[in-house]
Amino acid sequence: MTTRFLRSLLPGVLLVPAIAAYAGGWAAITVEDLPEYVVAREPVTLTFTVRQHGVSRLNGLKATVEAEAGRLEVTAAAAPGREAGQYTATLILPQAGDWTITIHSGFHSSSTTLMPLRVIEPGSRAPLALPAAERGRQLFVAKGCIICHLHRDVNTGSNTRVGPELTGRRYPVEYLGQFLANPATAPRRSRTAEMPNLNLKQPEIAALVAFINTERQASR
Repeated sequence: MTTRFLRSLLPGVLLVPAIAAYAGGWAAITVEDLPEYVVAREPVTLTFTVRQHGVSRLNGLKATVEAEAGRLEVTAAAAPGREAGQYTATLILPQAGDWTITIHSGFHSSSTTLMPLRVIEPGSRAPLALPAAERGRQLFVAKGCIICHLHRDVNTGSNTRVGPELTGRRYPVEYLGQFLANPATAPRRSRTAEMPNLNLKQPEIAALVAFINTERQASR
């Protein structure tokens, strides 16, 4: 395939179309350095960025983070981070198990519920690393992709559907990786449709590419 053809392939699919047309009180939440697991009774800090309509960073929010496992609940207030629109919250989860973590942005009702986070007991053997596609599925939620793009292998109920559905899509691996690393490399077709640069790390990009290009898991 030619470079020109590859450049024409992605913009209409991954760029968020006509964000201004969806004016209102919603925001996308992007988690940095999402852990694959944490250790019970040891502090874990989550850092995240809040962007109005997925683009403009929001300061001055009273964000909170909640974690639940059965009847156990842990809540932490988030403090401003070092960068604009960035927040940090530290949790101590009291026991092992799968915990559900929800980040409330503090901007109207915008929130994100992450895929279950595994918590192990101190001294336990670390779990095996997740397959790339499964890690990508977690990141699809944690990085805020699910806010703008529907993917039927990830159903969190928080999708705003301002972007096209990505279920069953397939893209050239090299170009998709380049696009996720720097969305500005793609031709811009609308003044309001630019996808922000999420400053993804290479392992995160590889996992997201693996997830997006993987055959849909019908059992999910």
